[in-house]
Amino acid sequence: MMTHENYGTWLLNQLKGWPQQNYYLFWFALGCQIMTLVNAPITAVSLVTFIGTTIGVLCVLAINATKAVNGWLGLISAACFIFVGFTAKNYLSIFEQIAYVVTLDLPVLISVRSWNDDTKNHLRKFGAKEWALSLGFTLVVWALSAYLIGNFTNDPRPIYDGMAFAISLTGGIVCFLRYSNQYFWWLFSGIAQLILWGITYAQGDASLGMAINSSIYVINDILAFTISPWFNAGRRKMGLNEIK
Repeated sequence: MMTHENYGTWLLNQLKGWPQQNYYLFWFALGCQIMTLVNAPITAVSLVTFIGTTIGVLCVLAINATKAVNGWLGLISAACFIFVGFTAKNYLSIFEQIAYVVTLDLPVLISVRSWNDDTKNHLRKFGAKEWALSLGFTLVVWALSAYLIGNFTNDPRPIYDGMAFAISLTGGIVCFLRYSNQYFWWLFSGIAQLILWGITYAQGDASLGMAINSSIYVINDILAFTISPWFNAGRRKMGLNEIK
């Protein structure tokens, strides 16, 4: 039986053995967020944003490296982002984080000791059917969520909020099903969130940290195509069997 101490040590060890580029990206992101934090008045929102974005970058890098510590990192960052999304009135970003918890964080925590190997050794690729279903689902969720949030709340950016939510929700489901194609959704999710939080910052409803965080996510997603075990280029470097 694994003790609490052993479990904590095991989780810390999950931060080791990542592709070197992941560590470079984390320290770059941390530097950017520190500069953003100290260049403006420090408030509850900016402080929570700093914590959430720092943990969030670690989380996506852990997913990139197929390390199960992403479950706990995702829960912590989700709590921070829910607070930030509520204060900014980007209400669908709250549901986006809830979707991440359900599709990404909880499944990892439930099977935390087996998630690493089960994931990297049982990945799949989309066929034409999966592409059509995923794209169709994204468009329907975008239209429906943007309409509902725009008509029943005071969300000032329903189109952009709905776009980021729909792409992210689909990405979470595709990741849960262990399709490597999730990273196309993560890439466009990062771009959609960059647009959403860039506009939110320009309108005075959020700190710049959220927009910077989205840009870091985009860089991580691009890196994943070349170094992550989710793709054959990374699998070849790690000596893993290619995804058929």
